Amino acid sequence: MHAECGHHRCVSRRTVIGAGLALAPTRASFAREDDPASIPPQLGDRFAFLAGSRRGQIVKLDDLTADAPQVQAYPIDPATGLIRDSSRFNLVLLVRLKPEELEIEIRDRAADGVLAFSGVCTHQSCPVNQWSSDRHVMVCSCHGSMYDPKAGAQVVFGPAPRPLPSLGLKIDNGSPVVAAPFDARVGGMRT
Repeated sequence: MHAECGHHRCVSRRTVIGAGLALAPTRASFAREDDPASIPPQLGDRFAFLAGSRRGQIVKLDDLTADAPQVQAYPIDPATGLIRDSSRFNLVLLVRLKPEELEIEIRDRAADGVLAFSGVCTHQSCPVNQWSSDRHVMVCSCHGSMYDPKAGAQVVFGPAPRPLPSLGLKIDNGSPVVAAPFDARVGGMRT
């Protein structure tokens, strides 16, 4: 940003690019009936790693360590092996906590201390893809909103207006599985 902006409002390049990304309608942004990979997580879906050496592989309970950073994943249809990754709104965060540390309101959606939250910030639909080791919270990389997984992903800092929606889980054959749909609308204020 330049030191002198005159009487015009100054806007940083980052703000312009971020706004464009948040508002641009892309195939990956919206669920489409003709694209099974874009429909939201379904009952019985498992989860596949988003990235890394295990990308596309099923997430197992043993892959999730208590009090470690969240694992980014997409739902996967166990019958067909189809990963539901055509919509950014299907990004899921898996986090494992000690069951006794969970607030009562969130315990019924957890399985063996594992929780599943939407990975899409409730502010402007950016990814919640960072972890604060100091505060043990999940962080949105765009505007710094912080979500406390122990408290049901309640906002503890930043502009996000509401907690991250959660999926109900169960454990089946050593893997977290969707047992209940998201408990709130996924995405930010403009989606």
